[in-house]
Amino acid sequence: MNRRDFIRLAGLGAAGLMLDGCASATGRVPISANKKFPNIVYILTDDLGYGDVSCLNQNGRIKTSHIDSIAKEGMVFTDMHSGSAICTPTRYGILTGRYCWRCLKKGAVEGDSPHLIEDGRMTVASMLKMQGYHTACIGKWHLGMDWQKKNDNPEDIDFTKPVLHGPNTNGFDYSFCIPASTDMPPYVYVQNDAVTAVPNRVVKGTTGKLLLREGPTGADFEHVEVLSKLTEKAVAYIDQRSREDKPFFLYFSLTAPHTPILPVEAFQGKSGTNEYGDFVLQVDWTVGQVLKAIEQKGLKDNTLVIFTNDNGPSPNADFDELAAVGHHPAYVFRGHKADIFDGGHRVPFIARWPGKIKPSSVCDQAACLTDLMATAADITGCKLPDNAGEDSVSILAAMTGTAAVPLREAVVHHSVNGSFAIRQGKWKLIFCPDSGGWSPPKPDSAEARGLPAVQLYDMSDDIGEKQNLCQKYPDVVGRLTELLEQYVRNGRSTPGIPQKNNYTVEIVRKIDHS
Repeated sequence: MNRRDFIRLAGLGAAGLMLDGCASATGRVPISANKKFPNIVYILTDDLGYGDVSCLNQNGRIKTSHIDSIAKEGMVFTDMHSGSAICTPTRYGILTGRYCWRCLKKGAVEGDSPHLIEDGRMTVASMLKMQGYHTACIGKWHLGMDWQKKNDNPEDIDFTKPVLHGPNTNGFDYSFCIPASTDMPPYVYVQNDAVTAVPNRVVKGTTGKLLLREGPTGADFEHVEVLSKLTEKAVAYIDQRSREDKPFFLYFSLTAPHTPILPVEAFQGKSGTNEYGDFVLQVDWTVGQVLKAIEQKGLKDNTLVIFTNDNGPSPNADFDELAAVGHHPAYVFRGHKADIFDGGHRVPFIARWPGKIKPSSVCDQAACLTDLMATAADITGCKLPDNAGEDSVSILAAMTGTAAVPLREAVVHHSVNGSFAIRQGKWKLIFCPDSGGWSPPKPDSAEARGLPAVQLYDMSDDIGEKQNLCQKYPDVVGRLTELLEQYVRNGRSTPGIPQKNNYTVEIVRKIDHS
């Protein structure tokens, strides 16, 4: 399938969308100094597939009517990528505007891991706070926080003491979060650096769709209730802020449809697929509750709503079970969560801002979730310092339809095991012979060892990444390799004074075949 066919078949017509010219990297849309800055509501789902959003997949079995309504009133980005194929690195990139591989070599942090965001680093929240915003983080944190211990025992958390270096340290005025995913202990709510209820039991580990790791669980924590409770908190926050004459930034990081896949009774059996599809419907309901609150409080016209996801869909959704009823969470893309292929990091991204973003519009430029920092700075007229947002490019001009050339020079991709890829225009160069993740060919497998060391795909004609052109176009391989090396060397991928990475970054993964 080529890029033109992909855009045509993506089901955008189902939501009444039409292709709209994207903005240029230099097209800045000034926000009048005497007009109130817009509220910004950033909804981030967890492990939702591109193909799970019905306006992006006309052949899908799940109807996401509330998410679709954002597309009908706003813009869809068909070529948006998370900063990584797994959760922690993507979240770091969203909040800092910096690729996480500059500080985390591979993988994700745990629920009891120390803080990842460096002390003093500017975040979207701290930047917007300086611009007069009230800021809130509700939902999944998964960026590490410093738990105080009992008697210096590194494994014995004192849940009665304040949690350090969480959301409030990183620019958020208010926070109500869980430490990591809903399958990673400790299972507690943390509100403004304090655990809301100390653990009174230990849940047992489970596998599959109900995946849980054994761990301490707060007295007020029930896994099946988490998404509903977070939804209530987000709606209450919007209600509270509607009473204040001050713009707000709500970073609403959902815990679903990540494992454990636990839709509440009202959605069980409603999707016509399986429990995962039912959970997606509950996610859509949550989005609807947020949109309803914004509208009922009279905030719609001056609120930028962004809906997106952290990485590709997880195999725990049971792809075979879903395929049997004609549903494919990764849509037409190769791979899934954890992979360097697009199925691992191409994500839904839909933005609505009445009067600024044209209804039913589409942008097909490649972009990255790290771009929130520069976009928010562009909206508020803030000039970022050289040591902030090193990999962030404003997409404001794309959203407002005032540009004509690509916004980004390139986008860098990263997989669960630390494999790299770089995308520029139609070309995507992968610096490993395998998936870099969980799908075949698996890293270090016999199959992978017989393949070329790199993979080059023409994404305009081969969106499924099936035909490796590395031997046919060595000049492209060389040029893209040099560009990625430059990004690593400079500590940034945007113009500005070179910065330092937190460790020595190696583009090619070392493979031990002994």
